Amino acid sequence: MRFVWAVVAFVLATLLIGAGIAQRTVFLGPKAEQTELSVTEPQRYTLIDGDVLRSHPGEQTVIARGPGTVFLAQARTADLEAWLADVEYNRVSIDEDGTISSTVIPASILPVEEDPAAEEPADAAATDDVAEEQGPNPAGSDLWLTEFSDEGSLIERMQIPEGVSVLLASDGTEDAPSDVILSWPLENRTPFAGPLMVAGGIIMAAGLVLYVLAIRHSRRGRGPRRKGPPPLPPTEPIDVARDNAELEEGASTTGEGQTDSGAKTQQNRARLPRRRALLAVPVFAVTTAMLAGCTPDAWPQQASSPSPSPTATVVTPEDQQAPVMTEAQAARVLENLSATVAEADETLNAELAATRLTGSALAERQTDYLVRASVPEYVAPSAIPSDKIRILVPQAFDGWPRTTLMLAEAGSDETVPPVILTMTQDNPWSNYKITYLAEMQASAELPDLPPAWLGAKLTPPDSPFLVVAPDALAEAFASVVDENEASPAYELFDKGVHDFATTIRDSRAAIVQALADANAATTSAMSFDLSPTGDVPMALASIDSGAIVAVSLKDSQSIVPTQEGVDIRVGNNAPAKALTGVESSSKGFVTTYGMQLFFSVPAQGSSAQVQLLAVSQELLSVEVIP
Repeated sequence: MRFVWAVVAFVLATLLIGAGIAQRTVFLGPKAEQTELSVTEPQRYTLIDGDVLRSHPGEQTVIARGPGTVFLAQARTADLEAWLADVEYNRVSIDEDGTISSTVIPASILPVEEDPAAEEPADAAATDDVAEEQGPNPAGSDLWLTEFSDEGSLIERMQIPEGVSVLLASDGTEDAPSDVILSWPLENRTPFAGPLMVAGGIIMAAGLVLYVLAIRHSRRGRGPRRKGPPPLPPTEPIDVARDNAELEEGASTTGEGQTDSGAKTQQNRARLPRRRALLAVPVFAVTTAMLAGCTPDAWPQQASSPSPSPTATVVTPEDQQAPVMTEAQAARVLENLSATVAEADETLNAELAATRLTGSALAERQTDYLVRASVPEYVAPSAIPSDKIRILVPQAFDGWPRTTLMLAEAGSDETVPPVILTMTQDNPWSNYKITYLAEMQASAELPDLPPAWLGAKLTPPDSPFLVVAPDALAEAFASVVDENEASPAYELFDKGVHDFATTIRDSRAAIVQALADANAATTSAMSFDLSPTGDVPMALASIDSGAIVAVSLKDSQSIVPTQEGVDIRVGNNAPAKALTGVESSSKGFVTTYGMQLFFSVPAQGSSAQVQLLAVSQELLSVEVIP
């Protein structure tokens, strides 16, 4: 009966293991759903709608092949449409019935204006050729959330959220890749394959045990049965001493052989359990080998309870538009911007700096390059840190120009002060440029700012909802510096602002005293003027209805002769000599410093005062008075 149970166990184990293996091989479904995209007319750009990529659940994979560079970028759908507005492109979309189709979208803005005097068709064809050659290269645009490129082929996995689409292109001149496949993973888990194979292995081991027990029982049942000894012959007298000697001699001649035989018998009996134990090794080895090839999909997965999501502390207004930049996008933009400005600072390339700076921030750099070209020991401006973005406040806006404020830090180096800056993107085809840049004050405390995922609205320059309008803030600060407590705006600012204004007045007094010490006070005179520049102030709203406002001022210092025949000499002022190219002037000189300031301005009706957050002061120009 043991043999019958052993056979039943082997058969059942074979069925279970076979069923588990079949689930992972023969009956295993496909791993992915794939769709091949086709276009009727090749174009330089292909926009794949986010709805197409989200038409199946799970992670999306884009496989694109082309003869040259293959470029892929993710961006907001509205941003892609704006970037592609002036060119023809293919748009891949999905219909209500689930059909994926491609449509050629014509250009809404002509990249090259037609010449009214051109009447011949050949000229029109030439214009079309020029327009065809002027497609923008998508690589490196600050508009993209992420971008990838490779030669010949590109495979990228992604999770496209709502409102985001994908752009496929080459270099803006060649056609976009036409061999494109979209892939989505399919559910092909076999949670019972592993348990079936384990159960089969256990039953096979049990059958092997039954089989061994059956063989052992059978051998014992067929073994020789001992019989009783035959009747002894009649006894006769014997010589006990002789018989003992013969017995001892016989034992000496046969004992060795008997001993060997007995030892071999004991050794064979000792080996028998080991042989039986070794019979189970192949079973466990086969089972282990099968289980080793099982992936986690072959086992039941414990259902995980969803972790509670954090409750948002800021409610999104109904009319709030999307933020213009994400955190990952901001990190990439800041890294590229910092590297470009660092290269311009090293090579004194003002044209390169102009690709990432504008306004007073660019003017200060241009002056620095002119001075350092003649005075190498002149101190270079501080680099823009890009190791960490501590605060990011993008504008919540769907159009252009766009503005973003960020506070950047230089990693773990506490000796380098954090830098606060604003950057602006004028249109979809241009990159962000720094408009205001300053170093944070050690005692500055930022107001409560909206998170990066929400963004902030841009406060109008003439907003009446702040204690002082952004376009009046620079003039109010200048009056505090010039008039001190007599200024009508004195009470608007806190102690930190007044302390900074005091340092400016002390610096002016030191210059006048140095002029007197040089016995030049009777032949020359100094005058000072602090006034706003023509730069538009930048203001982003805070949570408490206030705003962070960035303004730019000019701090001019004029020295003129007060007597006839007196010349004002440059002396040891190497920057003035480098910028003017003269040693002296009978009319005098005007030295102008650019000053960029960041303030925290409270809302109208608040009892709080305007606080100074960051300051930057750099040489802007030295001019000879005409």
